[in-house]
Amino acid sequence: MALEIKLLNLIDIDIESSFLVLGRNMGVRTRIPTFGFLILGGKEPVLVDTGASHAEIMDRLGMTGYVTEEMELEHQLENYDLEPKDIRWVLHTHLHIDHAGQDNRFPIKTTVVVNRRELEFSVSGLMGEQYPAEYVKHLIDRLHTPGALRLLDLELSGPEEIIPGVRCESAGGHTEGSMNVLVDTAEGTACICGDVIYDIQNQIVEPLYQILEFEPQPTGNHATTKRQEKAAVKKALQHTFVLPVHDYPARVEAGRVIARLKDSVPGPEEPVKMRTPSETGSIVGADVLPHDVLIPSGV
Repeated sequence: MALEIKLLNLIDIDIESSFLVLGRNMGVRTRIPTFGFLILGGKEPVLVDTGASHAEIMDRLGMTGYVTEEMELEHQLENYDLEPKDIRWVLHTHLHIDHAGQDNRFPIKTTVVVNRRELEFSVSGLMGEQYPAEYVKHLIDRLHTPGALRLLDLELSGPEEIIPGVRCESAGGHTEGSMNVLVDTAEGTACICGDVIYDIQNQIVEPLYQILEFEPQPTGNHATTKRQEKAAVKKALQHTFVLPVHDYPARVEAGRVIARLKDSVPGPEEPVKMRTPSETGSIVGADVLPHDVLIPSGV
């Protein structure tokens, strides 16, 4: 079954640049989008991630959130003639503050799907306010309501199918329970990878401070080892498309990003041109500003 993925822009966040790409422009703040992903074309609509509960909650992490009226969840769904009650499944790449904040807007008949290890990790205290209490308490309410929550055991079971053409797998990076959502489109498999990747340009196309071939640059925010994070990035790049939550999607061939997309997957594409060290005058990617990489030009 060929499915389509639509990007829903749910909140913009001002954030420290090296939080996104380790060692990049430390002390410099940049603004990033935060997407939910609406999967259409199947028997029932599926939503991946729900953004933050409200803009001000980002203050808890020293960040600044921005939610316009157009970004409100209901408005984003209205663009596709849908309401929250029409969504059958809400899948979470993970449960961080900017990913799982609007689950309470969906009725109990909408089943929320989480990797069990991620729910366990969310209450461990290891990442503090990155897992807000109100998010976790809502999920616990669902845990004790028939049909309202589905827990996966991806590290042990391997990939699990949610609907035909949509399956979840253990991501292996970012948090201990993060998962990838794999979607079969008409042009190949798309991997919605959460925060395993923050910034495609400076982590993958021109990986900052890296000299090894095909070696990604880590983020500045992960609860796993650097080796696990690098492996998780490489795992996500095994598919035709990769869709991070805070950057625009990319088409991939043999582990290399060859084009960027914007509002939907599949959709219009713009080829990627990789600069050489002689063009940058330094290690490839080292002088790229964060504002250069968030929106692919001309898309």
